[in-house]
Amino acid sequence: MGLFKRNPFGHILFIKKWLIRILGALTHRRYRGFNELQIEGSEIIRNLPDTNVLFISNHQTYFADVVAMFHVFNASLSNRDDNIRNIGYLWQPKLNLYYVAAKETMKAGLLPKILAYVGSISIERTWRSEGKDVNRQVKMSDITMIAKALDDGWVITFPQGTTTPFKPIRKGTAHIIKRYKPIVVPIVIDGFRRSFDKKGLRIKKKNILQSMEIKQPLEIDYDNESIDQIVEKIEFAIEQHPSFLKVIPKEVLMEEEALNRQRRWKLDD
Repeated sequence: MGLFKRNPFGHILFIKKWLIRILGALTHRRYRGFNELQIEGSEIIRNLPDTNVLFISNHQTYFADVVAMFHVFNASLSNRDDNIRNIGYLWQPKLNLYYVAAKETMKAGLLPKILAYVGSISIERTWRSEGKDVNRQVKMSDITMIAKALDDGWVITFPQGTTTPFKPIRKGTAHIIKRYKPIVVPIVIDGFRRSFDKKGLRIKKKNILQSMEIKQPLEIDYDNESIDQIVEKIEFAIEQHPSFLKVIPKEVLMEEEALNRQRRWKLDD
């Protein structure tokens, strides 16, 4: 690899590699130390092709979720079985790994900008901006960037577009699946909203068991299934269909509602 070789987004891979190594070393104890990360399905990662893979997941914090996935994916590719012991897997990380994030989030401070260089596909949300509901058209340039990332490697997306559980799946994800026909791998995470603050930068509680379940790729008939059918399939795959509400402990839902009220108060102030 040349010293100044770049990816399709113009990022220098040498710099990206060192950022992943450094950030990975700094965050490792968040998933194996202060708290433990229980992993299931790492063998699925090793059996995926190198490009055109879309990971879909529920979302609990802005950054801790995706950082954990960088750890798990690289550990899995280095033949770790459902664990992230020995961070030597960060020495040669997967560099064609990207994640979809809101542009306003990735511009809010120095650390988000560094995390953006690591692999963010920063897009403008069509339904939310600066804490307020909006309604605007999807920018084709955003779709093009996601397609470019899929063509180059793997993309992580959170199809609800929010950390609030059981919110509707955004149909844009289904349109991307239908149009570009990626392998779609569901991931279900838990425990992150209890162990981290909203941004996923500060440890809120220690000794919390976090979990990440990587599921088998979805079977999708790209040509014949409708957008609504794909949306419903995503809802069930990442366990965010309304039917799952029946099995969520009441105290978890109450805690989430309390956090939402705090955020609304801050916005009103």
